[in-house]
Amino acid sequence: MDYLFVKFIRFCFVGALGMVIDFGTTYTCKEKFNWQKYLANSFGFGLAVCCNYVLNRYWTFASFNKQVLEEFSLYILIALVGLFINNTIIWYSHTRLEVRFYYAKIIAISITVLWNFFSNYFITFSSTINEQ
Repeated sequence: MDYLFVKFIRFCFVGALGMVIDFGTTYTCKEKFNWQKYLANSFGFGLAVCCNYVLNRYWTFASFNKQVLEEFSLYILIALVGLFINNTIIWYSHTRLEVRFYYAKIIAISITVLWNFFSNYFITFSSTINEQ
């Protein structure tokens, strides 16, 4: 099976777990704690990113980079750009196109996953490319 395809499938599996964490946290913060929806979304996204980093580092990309802080910083930077993309798509879909909030979130996640995978593959975990 193609190396990149396997990594993408693993990334998507980790992302699905992250989506459960993200949605669960967003829902709890927004609906139960009455947080503002974009703050709740950002918190859910952030918690999922931290969990996903650990799983992607060890399982998806099998990184043995000793510069963990640098690697995690790149991962967070890419995630923050992803968060901007995510919130922008949610805002546009929800506010301008009048798509329901959680449907807009699904659209945003679908687009953001492509950004996150390819950015992390070619930037954060680029040292694993040579280990194919």
